[in-house]
Amino acid sequence: MFKKIDHVEIITDDLERSVDFYTNVLGFKPKLRQHIERSTLGVPIDIVMLDLGGTAVELISYTGVTIAPSPTGEQLGYRMMALEVEDMDKALAHLKTKGIEPSWGPRVTEGQYCRAEIRDPHGHRIELRQWF
Repeated sequence: MFKKIDHVEIITDDLERSVDFYTNVLGFKPKLRQHIERSTLGVPIDIVMLDLGGTAVELISYTGVTIAPSPTGEQLGYRMMALEVEDMDKALAHLKTKGIEPSWGPRVTEGQYCRAEIRDPHGHRIELRQWF
């Protein structure tokens, strides 16, 4: 019945900065770009759908709406997503060349997995996980 996660939706107030991060830093590929003149909030929105190995991130930007980060780091709605990596050391080395340092990790659970976390330009959490 249920097959897979189709996409993770992220609202951003700087669409191009987010698109740059997900494509040029994490390697997502553009799949769709759409402008909708009137959203449910009554303002125009722009949508960019990005794909990485069959998993999609949908970035949404509402014209004239500022998105404030949660002061505690926890919020209702999007909390984080996790990306599987082939080699944690190589992934972290690649991210370092793009100016991205882990916010924590890597942490290893022997015989199971290794985890680390980075943040996107708006502070959204992205876990990196390598399975053993």
